[in-house]
Amino acid sequence: MPASPSTARAINDRLALRLLQQEGPLTAGQLKQLTGLSRPTVADLAERLTAAGLIAVVGESGEQRRGPNARLYGIVADRAHLAALDVRTEGVSVVVSDLLGTELARASVPIADDTGTGPAVEQAVALVERAAKEAGAERLHTVGIGAPGLIDPATGELRDSSGLPEWHRRLVAALQERLPARVTVENETNLAALAEQREGAARDRDTFVLLWLGHGTGAAVVLDGRLRRGASGGTGEIGFLPVPGTGALPSATDCEGGFHSLAGSAAIARLAQEDGLVAAGPAHEPQAAALVRAAAATPSSPRAARFLDTLADRLAIGAAAVVAVLDPGCVVLAGEVGQAGGDVLAARVEERLVRMSPLPAEVRASTLGGDAVLRGALLTARDGAQDELFGPSPR
Repeated sequence: MPASPSTARAINDRLALRLLQQEGPLTAGQLKQLTGLSRPTVADLAERLTAAGLIAVVGESGEQRRGPNARLYGIVADRAHLAALDVRTEGVSVVVSDLLGTELARASVPIADDTGTGPAVEQAVALVERAAKEAGAERLHTVGIGAPGLIDPATGELRDSSGLPEWHRRLVAALQERLPARVTVENETNLAALAEQREGAARDRDTFVLLWLGHGTGAAVVLDGRLRRGASGGTGEIGFLPVPGTGALPSATDCEGGFHSLAGSAAIARLAQEDGLVAAGPAHEPQAAALVRAAAATPSSPRAARFLDTLADRLAIGAAAVVAVLDPGCVVLAGEVGQAGGDVLAARVEERLVRMSPLPAEVRASTLGGDAVLRGALLTARDGAQDELFGPSPR
């Protein structure tokens, strides 16, 4: 059956808005060419979207032709403001942007281990409110949160997980109470994979696995373009993967003895110490990232080469297990440590995978590093806001 007039208008509106989002400001003639719609239909949707406050005339085209220049239409970026949070055990970072994803404010706050749940939540919420004020946002439309731990696939809520601060779960509820905004939460590693696929190292891949290497370890699985979460939301808890070389086994409540004991930040720092490596880095990133970055900058040094080779041996153990089960064809070494190792570390891991697995798997270094979680949270918030705002027109 043909679409009703109202449905057809909604489809045309969304098509035009998506094009304006992807291409930037366009003239009515360019919209006609890109959409294949008639000139009267384009004129009608331009009038309708302008009246709805979603687009506006932002200038004139520079085309050389007779008569006046054509008007350029663009999305009204401040139609909605968004926030993205990266929630870690040691603190919170936030970015506030407009509807097109342009960053307007960025801030972070450390939260000490001995901070009580109530004060920790208040610090985080106040951080978001200050960033929104700095960005000139009277209200936030959507807030996307990236946090460690499991997300309940049925409710979309952060599950109670041992080893993680109570204030993480309380923060989500507090933001929903304090802000007139839609609040969503997703596992941090999953958001990093989304960002790497949309803007980073996996832009040409619809199937890949991302290994997060930061303070802790994690993985995200993207198959046929879809993020896979598993029956309980626990896909990618690779820190618990039993592996040789740890001298113990992980438990249901503690990943020590699992892959985390080989590839977590503390384990990498101990390995560097054994090889006599020292390096200083920014306070906000894991010490392991500074050590790996320094080694990757001088890979021909005997100490650096020995350290990188041993680290690659360790990472290849976890990567090979994932490749054997999922055959993703591509593994992205992400997080601060993955980015710090760059192509030098990625090549070493790939070399070992070739020897260990009959399944081909390219290994790539993250291009977004520790910022990937914030980028993924912002992309998710933007997608959600645009889905709502770019919905059926009231007319």
